[in-house]
Amino acid sequence: MPSDTPQPAFVLVRPQMGENIGAASRAMWNFGLDRMRLVAPRDGWPNPSAVAMSSGAGRLLEEAQVHDTTAEAVGDCSYVFATTARSRGLTKPVVSPERAMEMAAEKIAAGERVAVLFGPERAGLENDDIARANAIISVPVNPEFASLNLAQCVLLTAYEWRRASSRIDHDRIELAGADWATGIEIEKLAEHYEDRLDEAGFFFPETKAEGMKIVLRNLWSRMPLTRSDVQMLHGIMRQMVRWKTRGD
Repeated sequence: MPSDTPQPAFVLVRPQMGENIGAASRAMWNFGLDRMRLVAPRDGWPNPSAVAMSSGAGRLLEEAQVHDTTAEAVGDCSYVFATTARSRGLTKPVVSPERAMEMAAEKIAAGERVAVLFGPERAGLENDDIARANAIISVPVNPEFASLNLAQCVLLTAYEWRRASSRIDHDRIELAGADWATGIEIEKLAEHYEDRLDEAGFFFPETKAEGMKIVLRNLWSRMPLTRSDVQMLHGIMRQMVRWKTRGD
């Protein structure tokens, strides 16, 4: 059974190759989408080539709805997007994939059903398909090479859905089991280095010593240190002191 997560239906209109259907299912499942609908797949359905290419997303293929026409596939939807790279001579709102999936998230949150149409590999959607859509999704690709593979287009749109519907960490650090050092631990590290460097005569001349210590403490505060980092830095200084003592 499809998941309970509210989401748009991705409708592959007259897809030609089973491999592309399988790759599209994999792309959808990468981003948590599992509502696939197929309109008149050229090689019939089910398709062994699609299953072989799905790489773990076979459930989407087993649960995919198969329809004879585009109208039938989107009959239960109140808002439909159509993906196309070419101007079709139809007056429609044209939005980026990012904006389209933002709109989809808003509409689905309001209780609407949304679908996204993807055309066949060779020529894309026909005007009859696009006429049934409320808006067009236009990907800002190279105008001299605007054609996207079916699975690529599905992947790109699914990624934007994930961004629009989920909290994304745009920047993070993997701590690998470590914890961030606390303020007191950083303070003790700073004191350790100040004391040892003072003994070594590093803070010279005396008139500049206080300023040098402030610069050093500021250095520690700018460094995102873990507890393991602090322990290692303490150990480095201890070993250097022992080495100097042995040298004497």
